[in-house]
Amino acid sequence: MLHENKEQIEYVILVAADVESGGLSSYNADASLDELAELADTAGAVVVGRLVQKLDHFNPATYIGSGKIEELKTMIYALGATGIITDDELSPSQMYNLSQALDIKVMDRTMLILDIFAAHAKSAEGKMQVELAQLEYRLSRLTGKGTSMSRLGGGIGTRGPGEKKLEQDRRVIRKRVSQLKHEIKEMSAHRDIQRAGREKGRIPVFAIVGYTNVGKSTLLNALTGAGILAEDKLFATLDTTTRVYEYNRTTGKQKILLTDTVGFIRKLPHNLIDAFRSTLEEAKYADYIIHVVDASSPNRTEEMKVAYNTLDKLNVTGKKVITIFNKIDKIRDEDMRVGLFDLRAVKYLSISAKHGTGLDELPKVIDSVLREDRHLIEKIFDYNEMSKISEIKLNGEVIEEEYRDDGIYIKAYI
Repeated sequence: MLHENKEQIEYVILVAADVESGGLSSYNADASLDELAELADTAGAVVVGRLVQKLDHFNPATYIGSGKIEELKTMIYALGATGIITDDELSPSQMYNLSQALDIKVMDRTMLILDIFAAHAKSAEGKMQVELAQLEYRLSRLTGKGTSMSRLGGGIGTRGPGEKKLEQDRRVIRKRVSQLKHEIKEMSAHRDIQRAGREKGRIPVFAIVGYTNVGKSTLLNALTGAGILAEDKLFATLDTTTRVYEYNRTTGKQKILLTDTVGFIRKLPHNLIDAFRSTLEEAKYADYIIHVVDASSPNRTEEMKVAYNTLDKLNVTGKKVITIFNKIDKIRDEDMRVGLFDLRAVKYLSISAKHGTGLDELPKVIDSVLREDRHLIEKIFDYNEMSKISEIKLNGEVIEEEYRDDGIYIKAYI
């Protein structure tokens, strides 16, 4: 008999341990729980309450202290909650102990993000990457006959590979993990071939990166008419998309490749980073980075920091960055506009991809960055060297062209 995951509305309480470091907390519990609430909403859950406990360190057995567990029991009963979601990844013992103490479904931030990825993955590669991350996450949580998973039921945490697969023995699951890694590696090799083809074409490649839901897909659609899904939701799109962007300039046309990438987020599960490494590393092999930022976000500075930290984890270093502050149409506070700068970027500008505001400035910014890495030449070519001139026009930028008796004078950036 096939096992079915029934969709159901889950009413959840968000739980966070606000752990202080050196007396000063670098963790913003309210902002992180706001984001966790967005994640829960994206996964189809209804948030009915929050609980935060300040601690010196995480309780190794139950994540939060015993007193707060009693308070949480009261909240669960009063609010009619069907589950809780913690803001940090729980160890198998923490998840089991909380589940036993509360007699309710216990989920953590990692499970929630994995569930959203499972729901949004569309391509074969994306689905395999998500399944791999889920299996590796859940494999460590299988004990005996899967007791620690027994309260999952349906809903969040059960999309992707079904519960029945998770109840099979570890050997079978590990075999599936090995198979997925092999298939993803083959797809990664195919991606390398495509990338090599782009390099051979000598068209500059710009990777669009940034926090989730900052408008990366909207920007790509606005510039290229890519027609990819662009919703006001976290992780609306997971699959990498590459499109040609051609724009006019006084000296002719310029073509570049724009590659959209998976959005970043606080505490992005390491299993996902590993599984999606081949996709995320599109930024590593690009020539330049376009870093999109939600200018209207009150947590803008922290989100920029998360994006750069993720790029550093992927060894995406030494590349010139253009930062685009998007969604300026949503800014009402003039003070927020004043703070729109990025010290790690060589250029930055403010736009609204949705309304097209400021997009006409982007080609100028791209041109200025490209010129910095090109050489200015002045040369007279023989008339039998037209193929070289065609190559310059295709891959460079001709400033002057003059037909003379002794040949063709070219002044260009190459």
